[in-house]
Amino acid sequence: MAKFVLAGRADDPYYAKAELLADYLQKNLPDFHIYKITQHPHDWEEWLKDVCEKNKWSHKSSPIIWRELLDRGGKGLLLGGYNEFLEHAQLYYGVTSSMTSELMKAIALENMEAHIQKELEKESLKDLDEPFQVWITSASTPACQSLIPILTSGEVFGMHTKISIALFDNEQAEDTLRHLAMDTQDLVSPVLHSVSVCTRAEEAFRQAHVVIVLDDPTTKEVYTMEECLRSRLPLCRQYGYLLEKNAHASVQVIVGGKTFVNLKTLLLMRYAPSIARNIVAVALGVEGQAKAALARKLKTSPSYIKDVIIWGNISGHCYVDLRKAKIYKYESAIWGPPHFSRPILSLVFDSEWLHREFVTTLKELTATGKQFGAMLAAHSIATTLKYWYHDSPYGEIVSLGVLSEGQFGIPEGIVFSMPVKFENRTWVVLTDLKDTEISEQMMTRMASDLIQEKLVALGDLLHFQPYHPGNLLNMMSYWDNKRVLKYLLKLNRYLI
Repeated sequence: MAKFVLAGRADDPYYAKAELLADYLQKNLPDFHIYKITQHPHDWEEWLKDVCEKNKWSHKSSPIIWRELLDRGGKGLLLGGYNEFLEHAQLYYGVTSSMTSELMKAIALENMEAHIQKELEKESLKDLDEPFQVWITSASTPACQSLIPILTSGEVFGMHTKISIALFDNEQAEDTLRHLAMDTQDLVSPVLHSVSVCTRAEEAFRQAHVVIVLDDPTTKEVYTMEECLRSRLPLCRQYGYLLEKNAHASVQVIVGGKTFVNLKTLLLMRYAPSIARNIVAVALGVEGQAKAALARKLKTSPSYIKDVIIWGNISGHCYVDLRKAKIYKYESAIWGPPHFSRPILSLVFDSEWLHREFVTTLKELTATGKQFGAMLAAHSIATTLKYWYHDSPYGEIVSLGVLSEGQFGIPEGIVFSMPVKFENRTWVVLTDLKDTEISEQMMTRMASDLIQEKLVALGDLLHFQPYHPGNLLNMMSYWDNKRVLKYLLKLNRYLI
């Protein structure tokens, strides 16, 4: 049996001619077998040099053909290039080639396209084999401990996606991180490829596909609101630089927690501008608190309540909008199939509770961060990530903190929670929703706080003046507030 190897540049017309001749011989001669090797033009010379040095051959052009003699206990026997292969075919098999130069070029082009496609397929398969890099900042905090079991369950990225988790924090937390890493390995998750610890800032976010930013533990005592706001700037600036330098080009950054979530998201966007659209703030925690409060009032399950919209400052002044909210599987005189729903506002008959106790309770929770524990933070982050990768449920409204581009009359250049949907691994603002107008006073309050947070953090405003519409005498009149907001808007546009 004759075993031959044909190798050449993918774009070489003579390789195409030799390939056609070899195919003809293999098809018509039962004892003739050919093995083909196609190399990219950029790789050809180095590959040929290595083969020739290994076999002590002298050959410098494409193609190269040799006969394998391993079954006889020897190395391959070099035939040479196309001309030598043609002579061999004529001498031993009485076969010649009459291929035109046009056909040679056409086949060479086809070979090159096929080679490129094959290499692309190899790269895509390689990407599938490589684990998904997930980085978690402030990994010594309790939220991380609650988040890891969800990530390693396969629920977020899928059971067919291997993940590598990197736990990032300061050097003082290294022992805690190592214990957490061992606990993560003890889960024996089929989707966990590896878990590592990082305490060196310059190594953070290397090849990260996902970065989860948790609340950073407070190590420095601050006394004023302004100090607290400005203290967020250095870390966000460092993270932004590291994301630009080390992370994967399509990295997705999700900011969770209970303090200054909108501000931290905005600062990360400012210092990592190339991935700004891929940085979002989690609002599902506040949404979950609102659904739970409604469910307790209606004596039902929070999971049956959908389309609650959170507007504004996720960890501050926000507006819980129930105008689109509805409830499924509600036990009442009116009953329907599983897809049947009823408007929430038509079922809450206690308007005093709705406008006072409900609003006051949620305001206290978001303003202070009370009851926003590790489990809720972890679940909110994981659910947002799951929607980002596998789409949000069809037809449902999801609240998400994103950079405003002027939608719904929201000032540009601030991170604002608003209604979105997730599809095709991106998010889309639901600007076509009807009856979602926000009152001027409500918008003034939310926008004023967010713009001031931004300006104070960047050092462009000395003092933060919270907006209190119920206590106007202690501050300024409502119209004065509007004038201040116009000034803030003008300054904000200058800084966008």
